[in-house]
Amino acid sequence: MSTTLTEMPRQTEPKQSQLFVPDFVFVEPHALDYPLGRELYERFQREGIPIHMTTSHNQVRGIPGETDVEKYRNAKRTLVIGVRKTLKFETSRPSAEYAIPLATGCAAHCHYCYLNTNVGTKPYIRVYVNIDEIFAQARKYIQERQGEITRFEAACTSDPVSIEHITGNLKRAIEFMGEQPNGRLRFVTKFHHVDSLLDARHNKHTRFRFSMNADYVIKNFEPGTSSFEQRLEAAGKVAKAGYPLGFILAPLYWFDGWEAGYTDLLERLHSQLVPDAFHDLTFELIQHRFTKIAKNLILQRYPKTKLEMQEEERKYKWGKYGKGKYVYPDTKAKALQAHLEKEIARLFPQAKIEYFT
Repeated sequence: MSTTLTEMPRQTEPKQSQLFVPDFVFVEPHALDYPLGRELYERFQREGIPIHMTTSHNQVRGIPGETDVEKYRNAKRTLVIGVRKTLKFETSRPSAEYAIPLATGCAAHCHYCYLNTNVGTKPYIRVYVNIDEIFAQARKYIQERQGEITRFEAACTSDPVSIEHITGNLKRAIEFMGEQPNGRLRFVTKFHHVDSLLDARHNKHTRFRFSMNADYVIKNFEPGTSSFEQRLEAAGKVAKAGYPLGFILAPLYWFDGWEAGYTDLLERLHSQLVPDAFHDLTFELIQHRFTKIAKNLILQRYPKTKLEMQEEERKYKWGKYGKGKYVYPDTKAKALQAHLEKEIARLFPQAKIEYFT
């Protein structure tokens, strides 16, 4: 390629809800052994996007930037085409039994996102081309739990809808799981680009969820995502296509006027959702949390953020492996839970609240 990485124009502020187009592409050599890897390589060659080879999708070097913030923003505009070598799926409680690894990383710039910790110094977007091997492993997990329903979460480490126009892997996963009597797929998105998924043969085995929040949170902490109205319209399309629908209200965030803000959110959902959406509807409620590592990375990457992360105002909640996170103290957490549960019961009496955490 004649164009080098440093010659590409830098993105400034992330644009709202547009389809992701990478500025830079890196390719693992073994990815070219797979049809999807070759297809993507040839596609980006035709489009004139700089392509560089890398020995591993975990060791990408050469992303430009004079400051840490510039390097981070350019990394979020970088796509890495790789092979998923580790086929042991992580658990994904309380959402599902397992996380199915379709991709890692996200182009959105949600300030609070736990991927700030999970991907750490590797915020570029990795897509995996050995999708049949991933599905074969999922089938093994289903067989191990013979007679039980096994759920797979596809959005633990990425927003799969945001890159579906590039890989098509989410539709493949939906149709694969539609053929598994005891397999179920779940994922969540903040994007409205769902049209290519509406004709998928899902057999109602995939729960399509949208992340929703109060206007204050979307406005201040979710740049680079689709608007509330766009997500709501997409949810209507998904419901009409027969998918079981869900909403994740996360992170539930304590701000001035939070009660009115979350009531407004739920009332707009209730008044604007298509009738098909009210059947088999679920809600998941997740309060805002952060780790010390995440806080440091967030303040480095989004130095002007309004996100409040004062440890002394939080409760430390221990997790697995001796690690923990800061959540709201019990009084605030219980107030958030009680208000959301009351309003959901009022407006969506047939809906199921799967959990609050």
